[in-house]
Order: sequence, then C-alpha cells, then structure tokens
Amino acid sequence: MEIILYLSVAVIAIAFLVLVIYLAKTLKSLQGTLDNVSNTLAGLERQLDGVTKETTVLLHKTNSLATDIQQKSENLNSVVTAVKEVGDSVRKFNGSIQKITSSVNTQLEQNKDKISQVVQWSNVLLEIKDKWKMRKEDPYQYNVSEKQMLPPERQRERARY
Repeated sequence: MEIILYLSVAVIAIAFLVLVIYLAKTLKSLQGTLDNVSNTLAGLERQLDGVTKETTVLLHKTNSLATDIQQKSENLNSVVTAVKEVGDSVRKFNGSIQKITSSVNTQLEQNKDKISQVVQWSNVLLEIKDKWKMRKEDPYQYNVSEKQMLPPERQRERARY
C-alpha cells in the first residue's frame, strides 16, 4: 500500500506539474496579450494627444472665423442701411418730381388758352417774316397786299371799314 501512496503522490505531483506548466503557458500568453493591449493604448494615447491638439487649433480657427464673420455681418448691416437710405431718398425724389410734373400739368391746363394764342401769334409773325423776306428778294414776282400781311384779327377789323 505504500506503493499506492507513493504512486498517488507521484501522480499528484505530475498532475500539479502539468497544471503549473499549462498555467505558466496561459500566463505567458496573457502577458503577451496585455503587452499588446498596453502598446495599443499607448499608441491611442499619442493619437488622442494629436487629435486633441488639432481640435484645439481648429477650435481657435473657428472662433477667429466666427469673430470675422460677425464683424463682416455688422459691416454688411451698415451697407444695407445705407442702401435703404438711398432707396428712401430716390423714392422721395420721385415723389417730388411727380409733384412738379403735376404742378406743371395743372399750370399748362390753366394757361392752355394763352399758350394757344402765343402759338397763333408766333405763326402769324413767322408767316409775315417769310413774306417780307420773299418780297424783299423779288418784289415784282411776289405781290402781297397789305391786307394779307396783317394778323387775322386786324384783317377782320379792316374788313369792317
């Protein structure tokens, strides 16, 4: 029985040795995996630092761009205000021109008879001038009586006598 006991202790020792060997292999494999994870995390940390720096630079650029856009928007607002004021001025100017045109039309309507008389008299004077000129050029060919040289109103007056 003693042999069985020694054999059992030997089997237990061998089993323990096999267990330790497999456990050592597993721990060695785990150590390699953890080293890979550690390297990956270190790489990720470096990349994250780079991304953080780029994000900071991008944020500063975005802030300066937003400030620039705001300034330009304010400048554009002043331009829009100026254009609006020009539009108001043009509208007022058009209103003034319409009032002047209306006033001139009203005056023309009121003085239509006087204007008509002035036009008639000017036509008569131009006709007299032309006849006088023709008479001076060739007095024998163009025989104009005194009656034809008078304005129509004067001709009527002479005709009554």
